[in-house]
Amino acid sequence: MSNEVLDAVRRLLPKIAERARSTDEGRRVPEEAIRELVETGVFRMLQPKRYGGTESDPVSFFEAVREISAVCGSTGWVVSVLGVHPWQLGLFDEAAQDELWGEDPDALVSSSYAPVGRLIPEEGGYRLSGRWRFSSGCEHASWALVGGLVVGDQGKPVDFMTVLVPRADYAIDDVWDVIGLRGTGSNDIIVEQAFVPAHRTMRNYEQAQLRGPGQKVNTGPLYRMPFGTVFTTAITAPVIGMAAGCYRSYVASMRDRVRLSLGGGRFAEDQFAQVAVARAASEIDAAVLQTDRNVREVYEHAVRGEPIPMELRLRARRDQVRATERALTAIDILFKTAGGNSLSRGNPLERAWRDAHAGSVHVANDVERALAMYGKGEFGLAIEDNLV
Repeated sequence: MSNEVLDAVRRLLPKIAERARSTDEGRRVPEEAIRELVETGVFRMLQPKRYGGTESDPVSFFEAVREISAVCGSTGWVVSVLGVHPWQLGLFDEAAQDELWGEDPDALVSSSYAPVGRLIPEEGGYRLSGRWRFSSGCEHASWALVGGLVVGDQGKPVDFMTVLVPRADYAIDDVWDVIGLRGTGSNDIIVEQAFVPAHRTMRNYEQAQLRGPGQKVNTGPLYRMPFGTVFTTAITAPVIGMAAGCYRSYVASMRDRVRLSLGGGRFAEDQFAQVAVARAASEIDAAVLQTDRNVREVYEHAVRGEPIPMELRLRARRDQVRATERALTAIDILFKTAGGNSLSRGNPLERAWRDAHAGSVHVANDVERALAMYGKGEFGLAIEDNLV
């Protein structure tokens, strides 16, 4: 089934590429593009089979994300973020999954995980209020996952939760006007005094321990993988795809270019240009190979029913942030050596440069934090982080 989805996605790539500029300028992925992508099944790749998903090997999902991102960074980012949420929702209580997918197996969910919401306990659940930023693709979603702090009797936070809220319970504020990933429509979500039943909540501590109530009904290996591997890779995969697309555009446009200065001659015959291409290609290859290797090993541990070693989880985070760094390095090399050809607004190199750098500032791509965690682990120090 994964191959069928990938084939369907690849057939759409020319259309997605044609819309890349208008997506960027329109600040959102067109509804038509989302409908076409829904039909490919890419959003169901990590969705439980019992709700019409395919529970695919996650490496295949990230491959699809990279291919879409190579032709349109914003579209690839939205597909990755909306497409990874069905995996996390498979860990929620069965009642929440029934609400979400019972009537519409194609329902999409956006997110904003920052713990800026206030959850006040009351009978049967919580009262939620807050404003969350950067909810990519939220206008295409009918539900949202948001982060919140449970407030105790003393008015102090006592727990950190992720909660699921329906579209009727929140407003979207159109504030997304940025330099990169412009087409992701990552607007603000506002909730005012909405009731959230207990079954639509999940403690972040439980998730970090690779536990969730949904595992009672979703027993496949996919739902025994760490959030710190699956979600963070969903943030890096689009950036790698952007770098790969930038590389292809660069080689195609520069192959026959003739210099009008610096002695003239074909650009492709310049040894410095040849070295730049080699360096960029190596960085992209390394990013793909390391992230795929780690996700595959984590998944294989889950398939065998074996505990996933902390050493592997930390390595996956180490290589995930390094993959983002490598992708940026590749794009920067190409952008610089392309000269003035990089600068015209809307060309593939310029857009990839903006989009990749924008994606790199996501908290999941905090390089120093992730590398420090790996170092702590190597030195035998305690690791206290939900993103591992």
